[in-house]
Amino acid sequence: QEQPVESGGGLVQAGGSLRLSCAASGSIFSMNPMGWYRQAPGKQRELVAAITSGGSTNYADSVKGRFTISRDNRKNTVYLQMNSLKPEDTAVYYCNAKTAYGSIWGQGTQVTVSS
Repeated sequence: QEQPVESGGGLVQAGGSLRLSCAASGSIFSMNPMGWYRQAPGKQRELVAAITSGGSTNYADSVKGRFTISRDNRKNTVYLQMNSLKPEDTAVYYCNAKTAYGSIWGQGTQVTVSS
């Protein structure tokens, strides 16, 4: 099964920035809502940010004002700009596409924020 492919994770100091990218095939990206989720060790996966095909967005309260989700429909890519990162943002970040056939997940990319 095709999967979105995440990139851009890494190690950054607190207060720093990272930009995550998620590239998907046209059949996955298309007009589907896309989202970023994260899962920290010992915790449940949680929604970080989501964006509809029309560009409407929503964010977890913990990242509002610091993270920005966007999408480029020509490139079938969704982005997550993360600023003012905190150690509690450390997690594996997953890209998700909500298609008519169900959710499709990427493999994830590790984000580690050092204090």
